[in-house]
Amino acid sequence: MRQRDYFFDNAKFILIFFVVFGHLIRSFIEDSETIYTLYKVIYTFHMPAFILVSGFFAKGYYQKGYIQKIAKKLILPYLIFQLIYSVFYYFLHQGAAFNVDPLNPHWSLWFLISLFFWHLLLLIFAKFKPSVAIILSFAIGLAVGYADWVTNYLSLSRTFVFFPFFLLGYLMKKEHFQVLFRPSVRIGAIGIFVAVFVLFYFNPNINYEWLLGSKPYSVVDDASISSMLTRLGFYLLSLMMMACFFAFVPNRHYSFTKLGKNTLYVYLLHGFFVRVFRESEVQDFFNDARSFLLLAGLALVLTLLLSSKWVTAVTQPLIELSTARFKQLKRQIRTIFRYYRRKYRIG
Repeated sequence: MRQRDYFFDNAKFILIFFVVFGHLIRSFIEDSETIYTLYKVIYTFHMPAFILVSGFFAKGYYQKGYIQKIAKKLILPYLIFQLIYSVFYYFLHQGAAFNVDPLNPHWSLWFLISLFFWHLLLLIFAKFKPSVAIILSFAIGLAVGYADWVTNYLSLSRTFVFFPFFLLGYLMKKEHFQVLFRPSVRIGAIGIFVAVFVLFYFNPNINYEWLLGSKPYSVVDDASISSMLTRLGFYLLSLMMMACFFAFVPNRHYSFTKLGKNTLYVYLLHGFFVRVFRESEVQDFFNDARSFLLLAGLALVLTLLLSSKWVTAVTQPLIELSTARFKQLKRQIRTIFRYYRRKYRIG
């Protein structure tokens, strides 16, 4: 078996932590300028970097049966969780209207359907020269903002806006990331992180929705030429911030490294906890800057828990539509039960 790449597993684990943390602090961005700034800084790189890494591992898209495999991995869980989230919201909001719409993804589920479309788009863009493909993808991402009908429906807006990052990841090699490990690059990355934080802090009117890529220009700003230039600016900012992030990703094995392969579980499951958190009075406890360190700790614990072997074994039949690990878990539980039954003569 080929050894997994520690760098990418580390990157994915750290990125999914930022996803969870970013969703947890969303409730507080109107109350704290510091949290609002931190929120925007996180969103400049965490999903673009996640998408880029996904593209890096899409190099086998042309293999026989690959698209069918991706459809099973992404579309079926998407449909299942669309239904689950619909039921969940119905009870969470105490009997609000029950609505199941497979074409309008709930909250974070947009990533699954966009990821499927990105693989399909590779069938077209991989035929072009890399430079032409990259320029064309960015041009489409800029132009699509003028189409008011391209919104959250089928996650079309995010699909086109974020596709350049996926394509870039597909075209990259591991050597491109290794350039970022130089000490001078890391020192510069620290300065850039600080500068971007200061930029956002002293310019609070910068709308964070530019970073979401989910709405046309007419909703976020206006459908003028300046809107396209603004998105271009955010494209450049995200590219720079992604490079800064990857410069600090360790290339060695750590205790959390192996959990990087389970980010899909964290992504799909953490929403239930975050939504309950937002609807509960627990969030009232986090009312000052120091308490947000506890929130970061909560995000880490949640990330570790949802990527653990126990959670993945139990939920794999639902997420990966496989019963192998579930049967293995049942055998392990049965073995443990038999051991304690013999030891303490139970039954």
